[in-house]
Amino acid sequence: MDVKFDDKGLIPAIIQDAQTLDVLMVGYMNEESLRLTLSSGQAWFWSRSRRELWHKGATSGNFLNVLEVRLDCDGDALVVLANPVGPTCHTGARSCFFRGLGQGLEAEPLSK
Repeated sequence: MDVKFDDKGLIPAIIQDAQTLDVLMVGYMNEESLRLTLSSGQAWFWSRSRRELWHKGATSGNFLNVLEVRLDCDGDALVVLANPVGPTCHTGARSCFFRGLGQGLEAEPLSK
């Protein structure tokens, strides 16, 4: 596997709903969280703010069950196809991407 982690040992991971292909969130993985994701079948990330591993859904119950992990052509970004169990965003929204930018428009939250 030719994964290129950045100078902090991280790689961005774009999480998509495996059924709808909606982008649910973006997180960062280090080597250990990527290994845990691949071995457990659930998404693990590196928290840049808390500086620790976190298992998505461990406290909320809103897990991301991973079906596939894809590496981009440069080896420096991941796409994770997952089946979400409950909302993905900490706000309770289905996706973290519910706010629109530009021309004063703001999107409504996606269905929960």
